Amino acid sequence: MPTSRSADTEPPPRLLGRWGIGAADAPEPIPAGPGGRCWKVTAAEGPFFLKEYAAPDRRRVLFQHEVTGALDAAGLPVLAPVPARGARGAGPGRTLVTSGGRGYALHPWVAGRGRGGLELTFAQCEALGGLLGRLHAELDRLTPPVQQSMLVPAPRAAEAAAVVEAILPAVPDGGGTDFDALTARRLRERHALLLEFADHRPPEMEVSTVGHLHGSFHAGNLRYGGAGNVTAVLGWDAMTTGPVAGEVVRAAARLFAGEDDRGLDLDRVQAFVRGHRAAFPLDAGQIQSAVHREWWARLCDVAPLRHRYLGEPGTAGERGSAALVSWWSAQLERTLEAFAAPYAAGYEDAPDGSPAYG
Repeated sequence: MPTSRSADTEPPPRLLGRWGIGAADAPEPIPAGPGGRCWKVTAAEGPFFLKEYAAPDRRRVLFQHEVTGALDAAGLPVLAPVPARGARGAGPGRTLVTSGGRGYALHPWVAGRGRGGLELTFAQCEALGGLLGRLHAELDRLTPPVQQSMLVPAPRAAEAAAVVEAILPAVPDGGGTDFDALTARRLRERHALLLEFADHRPPEMEVSTVGHLHGSFHAGNLRYGGAGNVTAVLGWDAMTTGPVAGEVVRAAARLFAGEDDRGLDLDRVQAFVRGHRAAFPLDAGQIQSAVHREWWARLCDVAPLRHRYLGEPGTAGERGSAALVSWWSAQLERTLEAFAAPYAAGYEDAPDGSPAYG
């Protein structure tokens, strides 16, 4: 019985011949997310990254390739896909090669290492915010305008509270694992917070600066060189559209959150926002609105627990720890002020380089 394609460990034979990279060793599989596989390819022309799209949306993939190619050409640390060879050269669509109903794209291999946001100095945090701002500015220049939607739905606290009430009986409180005991405590905390802040739901009618966004700007998609500079921004498969301020806040919350009850490092957050402001100015109102929405989304996000305890479809999600939700709820006003501080009059740098009010 022939082996199915999904069980193959290598891309189709002769696929690499579609690119002019010279003789290549056998591709080395590397970890990949759902929807495709990835390999490292060592060839005569150097190392490369080969990505498989299990069910490619051709228009979406080619738009992504067009954008990343333009960002690379603009001097930003984004890896443009390598054009495949063709009889008349590399024309539109030649960055996506199809074989057996699957799509493949080749990129230069990126050097550098990953770094957590809390490892960065204040100057590096500001530079990283500036990089995201330059990406937003170039995306705004390169892509078609995005129609502003006045309606921005937000989850309802009562619905989330009802889910928590349904989950609690399914959690072994005391007789289960330490994780279960902690989960029961966090669920009771979450239920109390949902009731306490039920009247803090963000408005559904808002106007903000919208555009094309990276979609997943976090430490896992950043690579750094020896001097601490970003050598590559990865993860462009997540490219989307939406409020620019929302991406700034989501990125800061993922980059500068601790794994315990200490919450967000607001000094690093302010440096990051200050860097973004210098490259792509918004305004304090948009930033604070985005902070409000991100906090609210995290407060009402119980999908991972529904998956674990009620057996519903889903994943672990990316909203962060329950400890951060509790901290953020207790520090909501302080967090709103900190994110908007770089836009406030009288804001300056403290003597140690950390952001502060003047």
